[in-house]
Amino acid sequence: MIGFGSYLKDYLEYNNISQSEFALRLGISQKHMNEILAGKQNITLSMAATIERLTNIPSDFIISIENKKILIEELLIKYESEENLKKLIKNNFCFNELKNNNWINFKDETNTFQDCIDILNFLNVKDFDAFENLKKYTLFKKTGNDYNKLALWIAHCDKLISNQEVKEYSSNNFNNLINELLDESYNKDINIDNITNILNNYGIFFVCEKALPGTKVRGCFKVKGKVPCIYVTKNYSAKDSFYFELFHELGHCKSDYVMAQSKTIIDGDEVREKKADEFAIKTMISSKDWNNIINLNLDEKKLLDYSNNNKISMSFIVGRLAKEGYIKYSSNIYNKYKNY
Repeated sequence: MIGFGSYLKDYLEYNNISQSEFALRLGISQKHMNEILAGKQNITLSMAATIERLTNIPSDFIISIENKKILIEELLIKYESEENLKKLIKNNFCFNELKNNNWINFKDETNTFQDCIDILNFLNVKDFDAFENLKKYTLFKKTGNDYNKLALWIAHCDKLISNQEVKEYSSNNFNNLINELLDESYNKDINIDNITNILNNYGIFFVCEKALPGTKVRGCFKVKGKVPCIYVTKNYSAKDSFYFELFHELGHCKSDYVMAQSKTIIDGDEVREKKADEFAIKTMISSKDWNNIINLNLDEKKLLDYSNNNKISMSFIVGRLAKEGYIKYSSNIYNKYKNY
């Protein structure tokens, strides 16, 4: 397996330095030198620092090359062949989707080992065993969801927040955050940029991004350091379903912040999910407003007046009416106002 030894050999030949002379300068035996050049002996951090002094080749480059060699050797030991590795990433890690969606810029698609390294770097894990261990720290339904696809989507969202600047998060400002989002929700359609700015100003990372095909996830909540992160997919069919998912994740933020410092919450236990659902429902339309709304006898003008007078999005009203069976999703009033 090619390591830094191959580069060093070329360097010595180009600069007319004999291997024996360089071994003396390094303070190692000729045998040790031969093993390094042949890739049979790993280069330590200390030796990389010495080589940098003698050659001006950056030690971080040396270590990077060596680490890549070691990782490839470990992958071959575990998976036995390059063909098995190719099947692994093609079948289990959505290689084509990652490429077609430009989530990963693969350095050399013809090199299976490099493809594996690109995927591991994207997932930010040491190896595929470490990736499997992350399952223990992810709360999700074991049936009906492909964990690999979920993890790839979350990793992609993690990359997207790198350009966001957030203020310090404080739970004391939570109600003010909710009120600003409700004001924003009263505007027609969904403005992702406005919503992102609001959440960032209250110390929360936010991403709304399409998931990989076949992924049934709608959103997740996690905490990076001390910063809450809300990721939602673009699987929503109408404005009210988007805001329901957003407020659902904010419900987790309110109740499960401490848990999310060590867990990624996709599907919590039944009690936590029910609590987050109830938070979303009551945030979008209070119990008092809902009782008033259902007494308007589905009169479109009265519903619209109530929406305007109380600054409640009409999409929330028709969405709740449809969800609870007062109207059908195919009804004219629902389709007229589902994004209003």
